[in-house]
Amino acid sequence: MLNRSIVVQSLRSIRDRIFDTRRQRNEQSDGQGPGNDVTGPSLDNLPVDMQFLIMTFLSPQDLCRLGGTSTYWRSMVRDPVLWKYFLLRDMPLWQSVDHLSVPQVKLSGSAVLDDSEMQLDYMAEYLRVCPACRNQWRHQPRVFESVTSFFQSLVPVSEPQFAMFGPGLEQLEISLMNTIMRFSHVLPIAGLPQRQIDGIGSGISFKYKDQHRFNIATLYSTNRSERERARLEHLNLRSKLFVYEEDSESNIPLSINPMFNQVCQAVNGFIFVANAETERDRGWEEESAQMRVMLDPAVGTESRPILVLSCVSRETADRRRIPCVTVAHQLELSSLTNPWMVQDTAAETLTGLLDGIDWLLRHSGVKI
Repeated sequence: MLNRSIVVQSLRSIRDRIFDTRRQRNEQSDGQGPGNDVTGPSLDNLPVDMQFLIMTFLSPQDLCRLGGTSTYWRSMVRDPVLWKYFLLRDMPLWQSVDHLSVPQVKLSGSAVLDDSEMQLDYMAEYLRVCPACRNQWRHQPRVFESVTSFFQSLVPVSEPQFAMFGPGLEQLEISLMNTIMRFSHVLPIAGLPQRQIDGIGSGISFKYKDQHRFNIATLYSTNRSERERARLEHLNLRSKLFVYEEDSESNIPLSINPMFNQVCQAVNGFIFVANAETERDRGWEEESAQMRVMLDPAVGTESRPILVLSCVSRETADRRRIPCVTVAHQLELSSLTNPWMVQDTAAETLTGLLDGIDWLLRHSGVKI
C-alpha cells in the first residue's frame, strides 16, 4: 500500500507547477504580480492534503467528472501516483476479476514510480478493471441481437454441463456443495444425479433464473470418508482425478485419470473451487497444475471457460479472506488462453455464487 504522504507529495508538485505557470502568465500579461489565481474561496485553493482527502471519498465516475471541470483538476486527477494508490487500496476489496479485467501493471507498494511505471496509465487501468466500471460498460444488446436471441430461445438446446473440482470443495469447515443443495431458493434443483462415478463424482441439474437449466458434475479427489479424514487430520492426499509420476512423492499431476477423460471432454466449462481462507497451510503450485491438466487442449477446446470460486467457509468482520486478485495471481491465470473469472463466495451463504454462474453461462454461449 502506498503511503498517503507520497500521494500528497506528488499532488503538491503538480499543484506548484500549475500555480507557477499561472503566476508567470499573469506577470507577463499585466505586470501586476501574482493576481488572484491562488487565493480566494476556491476548491483549487484548499490545502493539497484536503484535496486528496476529498478525492478518496469520490467514486471513479465522480473523479472523472471532477477532472473535466478545469485544467487544474484535469492534471490533479490524472496523476499516476494517485491512481496507483487507488488500485493498491481497492483491489483487496473487489469481489471478482476476470481475464479481461485483471490488472496488467506492476502493483508493488513502492513509494516512487520508476521510469517504466511513469509510462503506464494507471487511471485508464483502474477504470478498466474496477468492478463498478465493468458493470457500467457491460455490453447492451442491439435490436437485431435481441431479435436473434428471441428466435434462438425458440430452438431447444442441450443442457450445458460443467465439471466442478478443487480443494475448496473438501478443505473447508462448511461444505459448499451441501449448502447449494440446501439453498434451493438460490439455485433450484432441476434434476438429481442418475449415477455416481466410483464414489468420487456425480451430476446434478440446476435452474438459473427459473429458465436456464445446467448440470454440474462434482468431481471429488476421493470418497467421502477419506476426504473427511484428510480434512480433520490436515492430510494432503493425492486426488484420484489425476495421474502422478510413479515413485515420486510430488502431488503435481501429470494428466487426467483416463476414467474421467470422457467427462472432461463432454463438459462446456469448469468450476474450480479454491480455498481462499488466510489460514490455509499449503501453497498454490498443486492447484495451478490441476487446473492446467483439466484445461489441456488435448482434452477439450481452449475456448471453454473456467470459473474459479474463491471460497471461504463464512464471512465475518474478524475473519479475513485472500483477495480474489491475489488468487488469480497465485494460480497464474493470466497465462491461460481460456476465458476465466475469479469470484468471491462463502460456503455458508453462497454470496457471489449467482454472479459467477451468470458469467459462466454467458461465456458458454447461453443467452441470458
